[in-house]
Amino acid sequence: MLKKVLLLSASAGAGHVRAAQAIEKAFKETGNGEREVQHFDVLNYTNKVFRHLYSKAYIDLVNKMPEVPGWVYDKLDKPWKNERRRLALDKLNTRPFVKLLRQYQPDLIVCTHFLPAEIVSWLKAKERLASRQAIIVTDFDVHAMWLVHHYEHYFVAIDEARAYLEALGIPTQKITVSGIPIDPVFALKKDKQAMRAKHSLASDRTTILLSAGGEGVGSVEALISALLSLHHRVQIVAICGRNEELKKRLTRMAARTKPDATVLLKPFGYTLEMDELMTASDLVMGKPGGLTTSEALAKGLVFVIANPIPGQEERNSDHLLEAAVAIRCNNLPTLSYKLDRLLADQGRFKAMQANAKRMGRPNAAREIVEQLIAST
Repeated sequence: MLKKVLLLSASAGAGHVRAAQAIEKAFKETGNGEREVQHFDVLNYTNKVFRHLYSKAYIDLVNKMPEVPGWVYDKLDKPWKNERRRLALDKLNTRPFVKLLRQYQPDLIVCTHFLPAEIVSWLKAKERLASRQAIIVTDFDVHAMWLVHHYEHYFVAIDEARAYLEALGIPTQKITVSGIPIDPVFALKKDKQAMRAKHSLASDRTTILLSAGGEGVGSVEALISALLSLHHRVQIVAICGRNEELKKRLTRMAARTKPDATVLLKPFGYTLEMDELMTASDLVMGKPGGLTTSEALAKGLVFVIANPIPGQEERNSDHLLEAAVAIRCNNLPTLSYKLDRLLADQGRFKAMQANAKRMGRPNAAREIVEQLIAST
């Protein structure tokens, strides 16, 4: 009987936390009152310096020197090569987290970040923890940091990720291609025009959702400036996340735009209604992180990829391009040209929307939870 479930994420970017929240919500929707489900951000159980390096320092690097995290990502992507050194560092900085695990002793631990998965695996190896461990990979590629020796199951986004794990010796029966878990609300059918009306958007314009991620990082203003020369009538839904200063700047920019302009801009701050804004949209532009990508695919959105962060975002981009659900622009001066060209070819555009819907896994969270419950 599955009575105590512990969900573990890390707030290094918003995606890992959102994936755990999706699983938590799916457990509550499918569960009974006797099951205890708790979600912890493992970084709250580390020291201050370590927590800073994992969260704020990463975002600063992405904004100022994106090539650095990309270099580190590639350097560390060597299966089974750096695990001892990394584990020694993580053990040193996560002692309060280890104490929490040993006190709580859950029946099942579900990790949406590699840091807690590694610590849990080490405790299981030392027979200091008997909990079963499931690992949910929150990108389309499986980086070496996700690899551990002691686990019960891996959930991955695509068939290629399963093939990769199998090639590394992970038993096939311990791998499920589930998709990346997103909030079950993305599986609900909502009317596009009704969502546009609700959020004060024009009903007759192609709508581009521009996402800067949960923390509002990236060159949003540069992207908007590059779109101003579009010939197609569009409206840009700019999601600024928690970056209030960015939202103020974009609001001032929007106020200077005439109502009949070819390109309209509507900024939003941090929102819990992303499913509705994606329903209202036709394309998504911005950071192709695992969670945002999975949410957009669930809504059948076409991707416009511009300057992805080297590392996991660039690899996610490769998968989207291979699946014919995205275009990529490496030089902002040509962005409006490439987008105008796509929108002028409605046959191609509709085919890409259909591809996105086929690739989407809106019920991933619920399916993962059902499998976890059935396997206990």
